[in-house]
Amino acid sequence: MRQQNRNVVVVVGGQWGDEGKGKVVDLISPSFDLVARYQGGHNAGHTVKFEDRHFALRLIPSGICREGVLNLIGNGLVVDPRALLAEMDSLRKAGVPIGDNLRISDRAHVILPTHALMDGAREKALGSAGIGTTSRGIGPTYETKAARTGIRMADLVDPDRFVKAVMPLLSYHTDALKHFFQVEAPNVEATLAEYIECGRRLAPMVTDVSVLISERLEAGARLLCEGAQGLMLDLDHGTYPFVTSSSCGPGGAAIGLGLPPSAIGVVVAVMKAYTTRVGSGPFPTELHDEIGERIRTRGGEFGTVTGRPRRTGWFDAIVARTAVRIGGLDALALTKLDILDEEDPIRICVGYRIGDRTLTEIPARIDHYEQACPVYRDFPGWKSSTAGISEFERLPEKARQYVAALEEEVGCRVALLGTGAKRHETILRPGTRLDAWLPATVR
Repeated sequence: MRQQNRNVVVVVGGQWGDEGKGKVVDLISPSFDLVARYQGGHNAGHTVKFEDRHFALRLIPSGICREGVLNLIGNGLVVDPRALLAEMDSLRKAGVPIGDNLRISDRAHVILPTHALMDGAREKALGSAGIGTTSRGIGPTYETKAARTGIRMADLVDPDRFVKAVMPLLSYHTDALKHFFQVEAPNVEATLAEYIECGRRLAPMVTDVSVLISERLEAGARLLCEGAQGLMLDLDHGTYPFVTSSSCGPGGAAIGLGLPPSAIGVVVAVMKAYTTRVGSGPFPTELHDEIGERIRTRGGEFGTVTGRPRRTGWFDAIVARTAVRIGGLDALALTKLDILDEEDPIRICVGYRIGDRTLTEIPARIDHYEQACPVYRDFPGWKSSTAGISEFERLPEKARQYVAALEEEVGCRVALLGTGAKRHETILRPGTRLDAWLPATVR
């Protein structure tokens, strides 16, 4: 077993995103000095609920609602400065202070209006073969990053540097949009003026986040790294090409924050007690019946950012085992157990049947994965409310049996169990590596 660095914890999504990472990060963030996002963009939404307040976060880390926590946007993100400023203004109006508690990496890449237009135009051109992108410019911005033609926050906050650096990219996008997609790009002068103003407002928060983290860790600070999306949307290890454009796993935290891999200690994956997916792509356990609709309605399964209905299905242990193997997980946080209160039986997918073969791993080829039929284990439902229960022993016996079977199939301990959306609607199971990080009020 690897040496544990108790000062750095990474929270990742263990499925296709939307697992409830925001609640988990918000719950344990009081034990940390720093909370950092390390990949993705404003296509990823984290929902945090506290008392009667509901916060939908897109770029800003989920620790922003906690006093005394410094929140960091890492170099691995792509940032639309207009979206970031709108999110900051919305939080301020809700009474959440934004200022010295937020820092942005000077190496994070900037999403331009033309990136979003390119994204949407490509998706439209693909028609029914589209991948389900949010069309917010995430993928095209990562493309320009890889092509070494991108604009970074360090460029944005210097008006003269920004104009000089961005003009070739804007010209290229303008021509490509017009000639290939018959789409008119925004007025260049208006774009320059808008982004220069964004740079002026954001400049006080832009810094070298990698250096800041290094200095703070050296001084004994504790860092919580917050992933977006989920491991099945990882660019390398997800269900390619129906994936996002960044590394969602714990390895992405090292790259996306300028953090040495050896610094990462505990890794926790958040998973729902069932499975959801947004957009296109294979989903072997998807339910197209009244059960799927009931889970969607009870679970409020609509995108935080887009509002799109999420596809729903039974828990997939193959997906979860893949997350355990790739992520090197130390514990699971299982959310939304209460959504299954009315179901009987409840099923766990333990294999895929493709033709005359039974697989226990996800195939690399997407056409093979699209043919996969789930092999299920069935469990009796508990048919009683678990909503708000905060002690494992108070759960119905059949609910405890379901959790135990899930642990057996996945090969990882469930350390935290969600029975509702609010902070206090949580079960902490003693004897796990999350013990030290949860506040006494939850324990």
